[in-house]
Amino acid sequence: MEGTMDTAEDLLEAVCAGRPGVDAEILEEVMKLAVELAREGREGRKIGTIFMVGDAEGVVQRSRPMMLDPLQGHPDEDKHIRDPNMRETIKELAQLDGAFVVSNNGVVGTAARYLDASSSGLDLPLGLGSRHMAAAAMTQETNAVAVVVSQSAVVRLFDDGELVAEVLPELWMLSRYSSHIDAPVFTRTSEQVTIRSKAR
Repeated sequence: MEGTMDTAEDLLEAVCAGRPGVDAEILEEVMKLAVELAREGREGRKIGTIFMVGDAEGVVQRSRPMMLDPLQGHPDEDKHIRDPNMRETIKELAQLDGAFVVSNNGVVGTAARYLDASSSGLDLPLGLGSRHMAAAAMTQETNAVAVVVSQSAVVRLFDDGELVAEVLPELWMLSRYSSHIDAPVFTRTSEQVTIRSKAR
């Protein structure tokens, strides 16, 4: 199925809506940041990372720090996903391994987390790596959703253990990219991004 919307923001809004237990506006902010990371990378190289959004307590209980948490001890008002300083901090910290945990009120509570959820029962497409597996597994065990930035510059959204959307920030990738989402797939394109999601 093919469809067209006017702006990248419209596309992201449509994909983020209707995720039970997750604030759609916060998820949309995380998706925008993930697309920026996918496009820009950091210091001339592509990077990959995970954002767990919603059910922050459940995610923290099923994960552990990979190193001393660089966000620990900072006030919540300085760690909001909409804060420009925080967004730049995230872009720097994304070079580290591990996941970010974002609460439903938009606070990035912790970074560099090792996600420790069981992948039993997951049925993900071949070709997705351990970062995607860990994120999908966490969405299966918690009420969080996962936004995964791949080093191949694709942003993927996981909910309830399933891949539900893929965002291709660069139009030139579209002709070279084969979707990992099972049919039926709904494709929406703007001048900035292409989103493929499960048809609802």
